Amino acid sequence: MKAQIFGLLVTALATPALAGGNHAGGHGEAMAVGEPGKKAKATQTIRVTMKETGDGKMIFTPSTFKVRKDQTIVFAIRNAGELEHEFVLDQEDKITEHKAVMEKFPEMEHDDPNAIRLAAGESGEIIWKFTNGGTFKIACLVPGHYDAGMHGDVTVAGK
Repeated sequence: MKAQIFGLLVTALATPALAGGNHAGGHGEAMAVGEPGKKAKATQTIRVTMKETGDGKMIFTPSTFKVRKDQTIVFAIRNAGELEHEFVLDQEDKITEHKAVMEKFPEMEHDDPNAIRLAAGESGEIIWKFTNGGTFKIACLVPGHYDAGMHGDVTVAGK
């Protein structure tokens, strides 16, 4: 029974991102934070480091970003810490929902274009096109990491 509930939760949460940013049902409604971008169209690369600090905090460096609407960004992400971390880009309410599920299922695997999970020493990238203005969140949703400070803001300004 737990496996069935877990499967339903994973399916319900993953479907919007796995469908290329569309909600289940295929009605074409994109994610508010934007959509996967094409590297050839990127106008900026932002290098982000994830790590723990000596005083027990967990951080992104930098943790705040300003981009333009319709801009495609390459987030070049490096885990310089000793623990596994992830970089998730989404609306604040979606981050809060995902955080709660991750606390119940900490080993949950992701295959979302707006997220990447990296072991210590690994690097990766997310290529993202910001199609809407507003303020969005980045977060590490490995249990305890968000609460230790591993989150930040992305402000998307109009053209």
